[in-house]
Amino acid sequence: MVTTTTETMKAIQIHKFGGPEVLKLDTIARPEPGPHQVLVRVHAAGVNPADWKLREGTFGEIPFPAIMGIDFSGEIEALGPDVTEFRVGESVLGSVADESGSYAEYCLAPTSHIVEKPASLDHLQAAAVPVPAMTAWQALFDEAKLRAGQKILIHAAAGGVGNFAVQFAKWKGAYVIGTASAANADLVRKLGAHEVIDYHTTKFEDVVQGADVVFDTIGGETQERSWKVLNRGGVLVSIVQPPDAQTASARGVRGVFMREDAKRNDELIQIAKLVASGQIKINVETVLPLSEARKAQELSQAGHAHGKIVLTIAT
Repeated sequence: MVTTTTETMKAIQIHKFGGPEVLKLDTIARPEPGPHQVLVRVHAAGVNPADWKLREGTFGEIPFPAIMGIDFSGEIEALGPDVTEFRVGESVLGSVADESGSYAEYCLAPTSHIVEKPASLDHLQAAAVPVPAMTAWQALFDEAKLRAGQKILIHAAAGGVGNFAVQFAKWKGAYVIGTASAANADLVRKLGAHEVIDYHTTKFEDVVQGADVVFDTIGGETQERSWKVLNRGGVLVSIVQPPDAQTASARGVRGVFMREDAKRNDELIQIAKLVASGQIKINVETVLPLSEARKAQELSQAGHAHGKIVLTIAT
């Protein structure tokens, strides 16, 4: 249960499942942090596909009203009981507590979900990191066990998750092939891809063979066709739908369906260090105010964004 004060804040909430029209800018009570939590004054919030999928009810029942948003960058406003590793006024990035949301002027975050914001990043850049970067990292390294010298095919390589995956795979020493539109091909090459396949003109399975890993961020027919490019012993990791177990077994490969685990702030610390050192670049494509959260989710749902959509909140 969230403890609240008499102070208020603005937040984008949903009171029922539905399309973008169910997003409402409400004035609600500001929460107080519980044990091992901090209250963060949100400067910027990331917009992810998980946001509109939750809004539509894809993940099942949730308590209403629910504040939208998962990742953020901001400044710690207050500490909950027993919090000693962070201080008021410290700039952090990370993911919200289950009962909170980042499309708001303030959010709650467990200490296990946040890390210090690198000084070299502004809040807009920092808010673009947690969910897509952690998703890509966990898919490539926790699930696929990607190693130097292996070949990986990354679908939608210019997208919010894909562009981190390309950079992480290149950093690891893998041979990177990405699918993207012709308009985004140069971007994907600059991120580190050795080859870029224009999915409008070329069937990737006609030109890719011997892949050790496929990272599927699209699903459907793209996932079905991806089995053909894998070596025996390879792995297909999807973040959109469970791969067919029988197909995987018949081809002598693994199929993995995963969701990002926000509790791994040890991994977020590693990612933040890579970003701070300049080895990983942040690609913020669109910045909108909190009041335009509906437009932000519509852009995300259209599926043509290359890079991250971010809501700016506090200045």
